Amino acid sequence: MANEGKIDSVVGKGTVINGDIKVSGSTKIDGTVKGNVTVKENLLLGTDSHIKGNIHCKSAVIGGTVEGNVNADELVEYQRGAKMLGDIICKGLIVQDGVFFEGNCRMSEKPKESKESKESGK
Repeated sequence: MANEGKIDSVVGKGTVINGDIKVSGSTKIDGTVKGNVTVKENLLLGTDSHIKGNIHCKSAVIGGTVEGNVNADELVEYQRGAKMLGDIICKGLIVQDGVFFEGNCRMSEKPKESKESKESGK
């Protein structure tokens, strides 16, 4: 991931957030979030992280638990011991040995707005 070393915000271990999070850069989460997570760049979820909500990001490396859907514009990587309960939409997917995944995965290019939908939006 480009800019993988640059983290704009961190949710530390033991921190619990009740509500949605929106980050304009990259973020690392080691705590718990009960809400949707929207990250413009890269999302890093540590082994102690627990997300109960949907995730939208450019790319993600997931080592913790996600109960919700993940929609990534590029790559999603699940590290050993991660737990995923939900659906994934992404361009690229890496799943290491020892990952629990229950859901569906769709790998495709980002849908482009059709000419018809542009014309009907006048």
